Amino acid sequence: MSATITRHRKRRKLKADINVVPYIDVMLVLLIIFMVTAPLLSLGVDVELPQARAKPIEQQKEPVIVSVTAEGAYALKLEGGANEPIDATELQAKVAAFVRANPEVPVFVAGARDADYSTVFDTMVLLQQAGVPRVGLMGQPPENAR
Repeated sequence: MSATITRHRKRRKLKADINVVPYIDVMLVLLIIFMVTAPLLSLGVDVELPQARAKPIEQQKEPVIVSVTAEGAYALKLEGGANEPIDATELQAKVAAFVRANPEVPVFVAGARDADYSTVFDTMVLLQQAGVPRVGLMGQPPENAR
């Protein structure tokens, strides 16, 4: 009997350790990947838009010009007339009626330099809802191009 007792005492205990070295390696690789890609995932990018020296577009018809002021107010210019201040619902109704009558007329948005991008974008959506198939953006040539 004494031989069986010593046998039980000399038996090795089971190791309950986990080998974490592969997990650490994977974690370090993922850390490096996220550190490299995180700066590339920024939501906004500072962009300095170039000034264009493009030739003006030749038009057969007078364009419809919707002006957006820096304060977000609208003005409408139809067939070479004067810019008249207008609200959003009236603008949509007038442009829709004019485009239905003249489907080939070009429509441009002239946004002020200090106008919010969201206001200019909302104007383009408003014109799309009015049935305008294509909307162009207006700009000016640089001062030194003259």
